[in-house]
Amino acid sequence: MAVPLVIAFTPNYFVPAATTLKSLLDSSSADDRYEVICLVSEEIPQRQKDKLSALSGERIIFRYINLAGRLQGVYVDPRYSEAASFRLLLPEILPEYDKVLYIDCDVIIRNNLAALYRDTDLGDNLLAAVYEAPIEQQGKRWAALGCDPHRYFNSGFLMMNLRQMRLEGTSRKLIDGLKSDYLEFPDQDVLNQVCQDRVLALKPIYNSIRTFFLPQYKPDFLKQYSEADWGEVQKHGTIHYTGGKPWNILSVKFGEWWKTYRSLPAEIKAEWKPSGKIRILASIYRTKLGATAMEAARSLIRKIK
Repeated sequence: MAVPLVIAFTPNYFVPAATTLKSLLDSSSADDRYEVICLVSEEIPQRQKDKLSALSGERIIFRYINLAGRLQGVYVDPRYSEAASFRLLLPEILPEYDKVLYIDCDVIIRNNLAALYRDTDLGDNLLAAVYEAPIEQQGKRWAALGCDPHRYFNSGFLMMNLRQMRLEGTSRKLIDGLKSDYLEFPDQDVLNQVCQDRVLALKPIYNSIRTFFLPQYKPDFLKQYSEADWGEVQKHGTIHYTGGKPWNILSVKFGEWWKTYRSLPAEIKAEWKPSGKIRILASIYRTKLGATAMEAARSLIRKIK
């Protein structure tokens, strides 16, 4: 049975989406199959659809659902696209599924998500997700939302119990909550408010956000997780680029994104031309010596700051 996995992207996010999907294939077994359900707010050109199908062969079946206009009356932060909130509609638009995976497209997957899907029993939990490790200012903000700072999850990777959410009318509660304009991370904040205490905690390797990799945040990480978890994240944590994006700036785990990007077929890479500066940085990171030197420079800059 194909594992249902949902992504949301626009045509100008095609290359990051393809890079995430390439990492999905690289981290799964050859026998794993996925149905990737693409939530879009504008039509994806047929040439891009064809390129994604060629990338995945028989391992992924693609399905596209255009949800333009389905979020009438809700607050959409200008920093994000409407598509970022489409996940809130999944219980109603995918009635054929009891549970699905959802993942953002600024991610390099380094764990087998098909195995996680098969092995996880959600019970009557609404979601499974990875809790963030709060730093002081984050903890205060989350508490102000009515959330336990140590039980606030990042919504960039979710396993969603669609059956239970339908039974409880969760989509309507989420959409109603999204009508507030005070939320800093609208869809993520409202998911935390509505689903709190109904979340199955996943290991941090399944959604390793920016701060999980930076040594200055290790003390905060260890208040939430263990030393062993820290080590596992560094070795094979799925990289979620929650800060700057590696196709724009020199980000955390910059080289990992570019390694996967370089393995894409030429016809997909032809959809995007990186800037000269980024192209030079990516070339430096191709060598072990160059990557070591750049990371040492980044570390020195952080200490000076």
